[in-house]
Amino acid sequence: MSIKNLFIVTVLVFSFQQLTAQRNFNEYNRLGINGGLTLFDINTSDLTTKQGQGFSAGFTTRGSFRNSFDLIYGINFTQSNIEVLGSNLTDSQYIKYSILAAQINFLASYNIVEHHLSLEFGPILNVNGKMEIDDNAYEDYILDGYTTVRAQDIQEISTFNFRLMGGLTAGLKSFRLGAHYQYGLTNMLNNLNDKDISEIEDVKGNSSTIILSAVLYF
Repeated sequence: MSIKNLFIVTVLVFSFQQLTAQRNFNEYNRLGINGGLTLFDINTSDLTTKQGQGFSAGFTTRGSFRNSFDLIYGINFTQSNIEVLGSNLTDSQYIKYSILAAQINFLASYNIVEHHLSLEFGPILNVNGKMEIDDNAYEDYILDGYTTVRAQDIQEISTFNFRLMGGLTAGLKSFRLGAHYQYGLTNMLNNLNDKDISEIEDVKGNSSTIILSAVLYF
């Protein structure tokens, strides 16, 4: 991911923060830091994948909006891991890939119990780098279901993807635990269709991510 992309993401998030903070001057508007565990996979019939563990960390704001609703927005930096089955003449392995990304979110939060239990949902813009092989020894492994597509051929996935997230947070006014699910609305493998890769045609894949997190508000 380029420095330019990260800068654009950061500017957008904090622009949203300033606008909503002004709207809510007579209510609460809190800044927080969050971190957690991610369980990432790609829903696809074109690759044989295995879910991998990663992490997420970033900044978030929560501001009162209207009645029982809050607005949440922030930026997160994630490392997502996934394994894809491949083989050579003598060996079959799930090959590990890592994806670094930045996300901006803009969520609505319905307060079931104000300051303590909320249902949250909304869109995510995900800006990611390549799906990089962790061990170069597996670069030339042939992926399951193909005869010529190598592990290194699928690294250049789409950079910009939109996701929809929903979940719950529960806890205290200044500290919460959360469980959320993100589903990719766009085809994160679409960029591979534009490459000159033998056997790659109309490949489709949607991200699937479970996030278990903690948030500390100041």
